[in-house]
Amino acid sequence: MDKQQAKQRIEKLRKEINHHRHLYHVLDKQEISDAALDSLKHELYKLEQEHPDLITPDSPTQRVSGKPLDKFKKVKHSVRMLSLEDIFSFEELEAWEKRIKKLGSGKFDYFTEMKTDGLAISLIYEDGFLKIGATRGDGAIGEDVTQNVKTIEAIPLKLEEPGKRELASFYKKFGRTIDKKKFEKFVKDFKGIFEVRGEAYMQKKVFEKLNKEQKKKKQAEFANPRNAAAGSIRQLDPKIAENRKLDFFGYNIVTGVGQTTHEQVHEIMKLLGIKINPIYAYCSNLKEIQKYFEKVQRKRDSLDYWIDGVVINVNNIELYKKLGTVGKAPRGMVAYKFPAEQTTTVVKEVKWQVGRTGAITPVAVMDPVQIAGTTVTHATLHNYDEIKRLGVRIGDTVILEKAGDIIPKVVKVLPKLRTGKEKGIHTPKKCPVCGGTVKKKAGEVAIYCSNKNCFALEIKKIMHFVSKKAFDIEGLGGKIIEQLVNEGLISNAADLFKLTKGDIEPLERFAEKAADNLIQSIEESKNVTLSRFIYALGIRHVGEETAVDLANYFGTLQKLISAPQERLESIPDVGNIVAKSIYEYFDDSKNQKFVQDLIKSGVKIEEVKIKRHQPLKGKIIVLTGTLESLTRDDAKAKIRSLGGDVSSSVSKNTDFVVVGTEPGSKYGKAKKLGVKIIKEKEFSKIIK
Repeated sequence: MDKQQAKQRIEKLRKEINHHRHLYHVLDKQEISDAALDSLKHELYKLEQEHPDLITPDSPTQRVSGKPLDKFKKVKHSVRMLSLEDIFSFEELEAWEKRIKKLGSGKFDYFTEMKTDGLAISLIYEDGFLKIGATRGDGAIGEDVTQNVKTIEAIPLKLEEPGKRELASFYKKFGRTIDKKKFEKFVKDFKGIFEVRGEAYMQKKVFEKLNKEQKKKKQAEFANPRNAAAGSIRQLDPKIAENRKLDFFGYNIVTGVGQTTHEQVHEIMKLLGIKINPIYAYCSNLKEIQKYFEKVQRKRDSLDYWIDGVVINVNNIELYKKLGTVGKAPRGMVAYKFPAEQTTTVVKEVKWQVGRTGAITPVAVMDPVQIAGTTVTHATLHNYDEIKRLGVRIGDTVILEKAGDIIPKVVKVLPKLRTGKEKGIHTPKKCPVCGGTVKKKAGEVAIYCSNKNCFALEIKKIMHFVSKKAFDIEGLGGKIIEQLVNEGLISNAADLFKLTKGDIEPLERFAEKAADNLIQSIEESKNVTLSRFIYALGIRHVGEETAVDLANYFGTLQKLISAPQERLESIPDVGNIVAKSIYEYFDDSKNQKFVQDLIKSGVKIEEVKIKRHQPLKGKIIVLTGTLESLTRDDAKAKIRSLGGDVSSSVSKNTDFVVVGTEPGSKYGKAKKLGVKIIKEKEFSKIIK
């Protein structure tokens, strides 16, 4: 076969493969077997390998291409990717319509579609070819996941040119309402930028197969198909994403190509070869929406993908735009969610949580359980009156309910499942945080801590624990800590390591990605050096330097905990006041439990190997400039482990100054005082 013949064959193969892709993924039809289609793809691949100059970006072979990435680039969205307001009843639907009718005038009709449980994706085509695939991110900026998006067969690498018959059918339905001139100009050559938005998702059968494979490999299973889809899209290696077999539904076109209604948007996507969910409905009023909602709810379990409700759009695009947004949600679109989901679990303990107002509220800590697609370990019990009403005890099997993005709550106890070992729940006589007096206000069911500073005190302790010099948990600032404490999800720092994504995702400001990132940060912080661990405990009078001294002296946490006060006093730079503070801290049963809880939660402490040879013992060292071979914190840790002390300022007592690139004023002062100056290369030899 010469080059010209190869070119013709390649073009025919591409056309045939794309035809069957469109049939299968967009029209839900199949003319040939999967094996036959694979054979065509294999022939195309071999021909392109023989003639690499004939490979084009839209070739079916380019769905998996390129090397694994080091990281994802950021993509700024042309139009913000918004989240939706949730409603849970027909009454709330009526209230929504009443609100928007006050803000806009004209015909209020609606386009209603399924709310697929997946990951929102933006697809940007340039001159008809797929250029960028991006995640939602924070709504304004997402991540460039083009390589992975290309592996999804339902997404065309090149927009389809509509046939005459399809266009005739489209114009017959929408010819009077669409800007025909603008639309025809676009479909003629697809010139310019065209943006589609949709949902990448994983089918139930694919999800089940993936989790079986994860289990075989002894790797963590995915909590639900949405998490699996998100994890697949964010793989740096596109071959992993390709093996996950994701699917896609388009739900909106951002670019104006003549459309005037949301109903037209879906038909246009279908014309251009973009897969849409076929189960949608035009609804002229709320009763028709309710009818569609109930129909979808009945079909829910028989679908091969997960849905958690329906999305209702004001059909007229101009009216939709005029309604604007409120917060991060459009006024003209709403998510009508299915009723609350329920499941059963066992109450392991009840923690009493001090909130911002001083109110002490009970929170049930349970065996991890999946509900509404997420894993949760905490549930609110509201107050002691609610505990008495439910009759709940520690050890009880209970029914848990979660309505949308709301913290789960215990709604019923199953007393017939009791073993006789269950324990009653009693209100605390003292504040669980500060030990202050507990009081009850007249006419209220809540109990309060009398110490006005109690809540702030606990927040400060946790903030110290997560700080950079301690556990260094990225993304866990004061406001988030306050929110977690106030919602009863944590009562001390040890509780952080018991959190699941499902516990925090319903909270305000926590989108799915933010919840993922926080859980990952907490998980990554579990491996900690002994000195950082000691510093994180917040023992009075024990700063960073003393924590390092204690770690280097004892080597293990257990040796430090069991050390008598006299031995602590014998350590250089640890006086009797500091020694007494350390001894009393570890002698307190509450602190002992806190340390044990940290260990049980998976915190691993890196022990210090006591070195006999300490070349820097008694030396005072100053660091200035940027070191290339290690960070400033790592250099400090190394110096201390070899017996040296790190000073922040140069004086006559300084033994030597280590100079990196772009040194500061310390370098000049060292020269002036005649203090020894060494470069990083010499320093590296010493510490090795």
